[in-house]
Parts: sequence; C-alpha cells; structure tokens
Amino acid sequence: METRRALLVDAFTTDPLAGNPAGVVPDADGLADDQLQAIAAELGASETAFVLESDDADHRLRFFTPTTEVDLCGHATVAAHAWLAETGRLDDGSYTVETDAGAVAVEIDSGTVWLSQRPAEVAAVELDYERLATALGADPATLTDVGADMPLATASTGLPYLVVPVNFLEGLSALDPNADAVASLSDELDVAGVYAFTFDTLGAETTLHARMFAPALGVDEDPVTGTAAAAVGAYLRAFEAFDGELPAEVVVEQGHFIDRPGKVRVQAQADPVTVGGEAATAFDGELSVPEPGDDDIIEA
Repeated sequence: METRRALLVDAFTTDPLAGNPAGVVPDADGLADDQLQAIAAELGASETAFVLESDDADHRLRFFTPTTEVDLCGHATVAAHAWLAETGRLDDGSYTVETDAGAVAVEIDSGTVWLSQRPAEVAAVELDYERLATALGADPATLTDVGADMPLATASTGLPYLVVPVNFLEGLSALDPNADAVASLSDELDVAGVYAFTFDTLGAETTLHARMFAPALGVDEDPVTGTAAAAVGAYLRAFEAFDGELPAEVVVEQGHFIDRPGKVRVQAQADPVTVGGEAATAFDGELSVPEPGDDDIIEA
C-alpha cells in the first residue's frame, strides 16, 4: 500500500500544541480526490493543505476539511510554507501560490510567512446591543462602553466578519456565546463569524486580544484566525482607532481561552493588508493511503 508523508503543523506560534493546527501533506501529486479527503479526515485538523506542482504558479495548494474541500485556508497556508522553509524546500523570498480562490502572494522572511489579502471592505452596521450581548453571553455594558468610539462593523479582506469591540479583557474572557444565536446572526449579516476584540492585552508587545466564534461554519471558537486579524486591521484603519496613523504592525493575541495561544502580525496601513506568522511542527509521520475508491479507513 502506498504511503505519504503527513504532518500536523501549528500556525501562528513557535510552540507545538499551541496556535492553530493544520494538516500538511508536502508531496501530494498523484493522489485522487477521495484519497486527499481520506487523509484530511484521518489527520482531523480543521483544514489540511496539500502541496502540488503548478503550471501557473510556484506551486499549488488544495485544502480539505475532514468532510469537504474548501477554496482557501490562511492558517494552513502559513503552516505549509513555514514547514517548507524550515526543511529547506523553500528559501526566503516571494512566491505565487495557485489555489481554488485564485493566486495568493506569499513571502517568507526568516521563518515568518506573510500572506497578502484582498482589498479591504469595512462597513458600520446597525445592530441592537442587547441582542448581540445575548448572543455572545456578554454584559451589554462591556460592548456599549466602547460603542460610541468604535462601532460594530463588518470587515473583510477576503472573508467577512462581524467585528465587535469589548471594553476590557475581563469582559472578553467572560463571553459565553449561544452557538445557535451567533450562527443566526452570522447568516443574517452574511459573515463567517463574530470577531470580538479588546485593546486590553496579556502581552506588553501585543496590540489586541481577540476571540472568534463561527458556529455557522461548525467552529464554536477558532484558536487563532489570520483572516479575521487582517479584517480587524482594516477595521482599525477605517475607524482611525489610533491617534494619527495606524501602527506599522498590529500584533493580535488569540486562543488563550481555549489553551491554544498564538499571535498574528498584521500590516494594515494600506491595501493589501498582509498577515504574518510562524509555525511549529507537532507531528511528522507517514500515512498508508488506500487505493482510489477504496472505502477502507486510512491507517496511521
């Protein structure tokens, strides 16, 4: 039976078993779709990136959840490129990556992987704070305290989120979302999820602490979310959150409340917004791959 190298790589961290885990299969050419899907299901990460050759770019990535293929995944892109750089398969420099969502610009710089986002779209929304507080399991005052200066808004640099400012870290930590209510709100606003943040942080070197809830996508709480961090960078720029110009780099900490801490670096002074992060390999092994069309379970 054929075997392929398979990894679990944790993105947006330098510590294994932290950050956001992704599957990575670095040599995926020749595998059929059902084999790719079986590998992703066996690895069990939210997304697995499969690295393939490309005629139109430096290489191609395909992304599978345990149940289906998706067009693009930011943290799996970071994980794959960080591992390829760490093992010497890619040098520092700029690369174009073919995905089902289009070409993605990637830059590798001393272990940090930077992803360019799509043009930012930010729009304030009128939303009842009592309803939002109920959906998030929040004290309404933790939201309205900052609402006058920092409005509720949808923001996207490729994937839209509802951005919700919270007054202090204590209020953010106390959130206890109702998954059905958050999913309903997400569907109504046509966003991937709710991204709540505060300027009150654990680290002296970080700018924001954030949490992301996407039950409409089957993710009650995501550990560390690159696309949402990019969206909040665009939000901060649009609503002039800082006196004068936005800092050259915004550092977002996330994942601490589900024991998967990580950090996303965001450069959002102008479009395209870019997000950067490192990664750490947690598992490196081989999987036995069933023949195409074989219903037998894949074996680790």
